[in-house]
Amino acid sequence: MASSITSSLQTSNLRSAFLGERNGFSVCSVSVTQVGFLKKTIECKESRIGKQPIEVPSNVSIKLEGQALEVKGPLGQLSMTYPREVLVQKEDSGFLRVKKALETRRANQMHGLFRTLTDNMVVGVSKGFEKRLQLVGVGYRATLEGRILVLSLGFSHPVRMDIPDGIQVKVEENTRVVVSGYDKSAIGQFAASIRKWRPPEPYKGKGVKYADEIIRRKEGKAGKKK
Repeated sequence: MASSITSSLQTSNLRSAFLGERNGFSVCSVSVTQVGFLKKTIECKESRIGKQPIEVPSNVSIKLEGQALEVKGPLGQLSMTYPREVLVQKEDSGFLRVKKALETRRANQMHGLFRTLTDNMVVGVSKGFEKRLQLVGVGYRATLEGRILVLSLGFSHPVRMDIPDGIQVKVEENTRVVVSGYDKSAIGQFAASIRKWRPPEPYKGKGVKYADEIIRRKEGKAGKKK
């Protein structure tokens, strides 16, 4: 009976260690005394992406207040509030660094993520991003009517899409659409909404696809042999 209770407690401690049930956080390290049958200490490694500094160009201004960061450049302005697991610091050299505020597994996961998001903000307001799409199919075409993108995709009616603020759309040769702007997530979301109307099918490749997207083609059904 005693051995059964001990085994149950050890299993419960291990589950808490891996699932983060202690004080509401994921446990970053577990000592051997906490889990009797664990052979070695489990430690979270520092994110290779998160520890890299972020270079801030001279034409970009940074405003940092607590956990809120505001980035302003020639193309626009972006802001973001960081969770308590990470914090951002501006160094005297002009670089930005995103650091872990807590030694938890969740903080380790957020470290690299928010470093990437911060870098996207700086690059976006200074250089911008773009996403290219291509329309493949007979009669498929795109046109612009002011701030409205009109798509002919084989439906009984044209598809009309309002272009969000902060995003520019350019149509090349009626079959190529270029979505650009300073907010990378907004660009990706709008490009995905365009593609969603007619995703490329695998047999003939018809549809709306990203310019760098590779469609894995399938063979059609063979006719019955005589």
